[in-house]
Amino acid sequence: MANLVLDDICVRFGGLQALTDVSFSLSEGEVIGLIGPNGAGKTTVFNVITGVYTASSGKVSYDGKTITGLRPYQVLSMGVARTFQNIRLFQNMTALENCMVAQHARSKKGVIGAILRSPSQRREEARIQEKSQQALEFMGLGSMADEVASNLPYGHQRRLEIARALASEPHTILLDEPAAGLNPSESMELMKAIGRITDLGINVLMVEHDMKVVMGICNRIVVLDHGVMIAQGLPEEIQQNPDVIEAYLGQ
Repeated sequence: MANLVLDDICVRFGGLQALTDVSFSLSEGEVIGLIGPNGAGKTTVFNVITGVYTASSGKVSYDGKTITGLRPYQVLSMGVARTFQNIRLFQNMTALENCMVAQHARSKKGVIGAILRSPSQRREEARIQEKSQQALEFMGLGSMADEVASNLPYGHQRRLEIARALASEPHTILLDEPAAGLNPSESMELMKAIGRITDLGINVLMVEHDMKVVMGICNRIVVLDHGVMIAQGLPEEIQQNPDVIEAYLGQ
């Protein structure tokens, strides 16, 4: 069964048609690459899925429920987390605190409990800290839990964004250019990390320009050009598709 389904998604900003009839699905444990030239509409797809934008027409479904028009926090609570093209960490907070913010999305305690510091609230805080530390460990950042995010090297900040997404205990993660700015060895570590994520049964939708990463880990690839889907298929099919070659290289 497909966990995430986009059905004829269109997005218009005034007279600008950003997406036109975009349709694809993502199933459990699958990695799909969403690729295309700059301005193709890839991040717009992420913003529609996560409730930042509302589709002008079409429908987004998750686990059989329509999520079109939900707010970002509601989409997150359903199990869809994301990272961003431009790093959006809480720069003055530690790595652990960044992850704890995301883990609070799973908190069952209200404001009153937090103010009174009841025993159940303290247990909940301990659980949140433990889950957040586990997310850091998973991404190889366990020893940097107390480091302020702004002091971390760029590659580590990229991994911290993924750790923060994992801390929300998602079933689906949207990665927006996770390999941007990474060196070859860091890109290889990223590929291994994404493999471990899918081993947990988490599906991954990834926007990425590094074709070595895309072709190395994606089960299927969806290609956008000027907001229109021009191809989707296996990596080897996409590599040989003349429309894809033209979109990237020119006629």
